[in-house]
Amino acid sequence: MFKKVVISSVVAGFLASSAFAHFQMLYTPESALEKPATIPLKLVFTHPFADEHTMDMGLQFDKSREGIVDFFVLHKEKKTELKGKLKEMKFKGSHNEGIGYEMDYQARSMGDYVFALTPAPYYEANEESYIQQITKMVLNVAGAPTDWDAELGLKAEIVPLMKPYSIWAGSTFTGIVKSEGKPVPFAEIEVEYLNHDVDIKKNMTNKKGKVEAPQDSFVTLTIKANERGEFTFGIPRAGWWGFAALGVGPDKEYKGKELSQDAVIWIQAKDMK
Repeated sequence: MFKKVVISSVVAGFLASSAFAHFQMLYTPESALEKPATIPLKLVFTHPFADEHTMDMGLQFDKSREGIVDFFVLHKEKKTELKGKLKEMKFKGSHNEGIGYEMDYQARSMGDYVFALTPAPYYEANEESYIQQITKMVLNVAGAPTDWDAELGLKAEIVPLMKPYSIWAGSTFTGIVKSEGKPVPFAEIEVEYLNHDVDIKKNMTNKKGKVEAPQDSFVTLTIKANERGEFTFGIPRAGWWGFAALGVGPDKEYKGKELSQDAVIWIQAKDMK
């Protein structure tokens, strides 16, 4: 009987790990700043709701690691490269540590700052394939809109149709999924809530989640875009929400293995108090 219980636990653990979505995080605590400031940026590959496993960014099939492909910010239509300013760090999730990157960025003036990250593909051994999540996050200073809806020409991209930093909890978020600039009809989109607070100074998450899912299907929510590649999601709770359009990029293979080239965007909702 003991053996049966152990086997069941192992199987359950595997299924849980494989069922929850991988999400490339591009995190800062606050996306709507009152005034110019220096902000911390944390680049972590994790499972934001369950926080059951933190991955080493750029991990390859042979256990080596590849570095960041591209990282830049767009502000008032000016593109600034940031890749060279990233520092490697270890980030501790609730159950393990993973290798990510960090930097401090000076948002010097009013307006929007659109950050875009292209990480190296990550080899997921359980699926025997690679995942590359091209990720956007939009920051605003002092409420002046400038670039939030800019299309960056990424291979895989979610273009917001509403400001990602000024969303009330209980309202909605709408975006359009694109592949090399063209809408992707009926794209499958995974949605997850950042359920664990992030300790910026210690590079770790709080083990206690904010909410408990009533069943596994509530951990990673799945929606579909319409025929024009557009989607809308009702935001039930304040905090950071991640959207990942799966396999929409043009690249389908990497180093002889299947590749899912995904488009990710993060938004932050606020309570109406």
